[in-house]
Amino acid sequence: MSARRKPAFGVLIYAGITLSLSAYFTFAAVQGDFGVFRRAEIVIEGERLAAELAGIERDVDRMENLTRRLSDDYLDLDLLDEQARDVLGLMRSDEIVVR
Repeated sequence: MSARRKPAFGVLIYAGITLSLSAYFTFAAVQGDFGVFRRAEIVIEGERLAAELAGIERDVDRMENLTRRLSDDYLDLDLLDEQARDVLGLMRSDEIVVR
């Protein structure tokens, strides 16, 4: 007579749980909040923000230069004349305006 063996459900359950946990942690490592794809998005966003910061710093430097050139300590007459024409719409009496 042959003895019938019971199916090894414990091994199947253990393998199923192990496979499920492995799949979950692999998914979380790739697409989770702290996964590989999120890290790539953060790096790209950091580079974009660094470029934006550089542009803003250039604008600030330009504005500081213009402000210094119009200050009491250092007055650039050409810049003052340009600003008076642009902002106030002034012109000299000997000039002809062509529109």
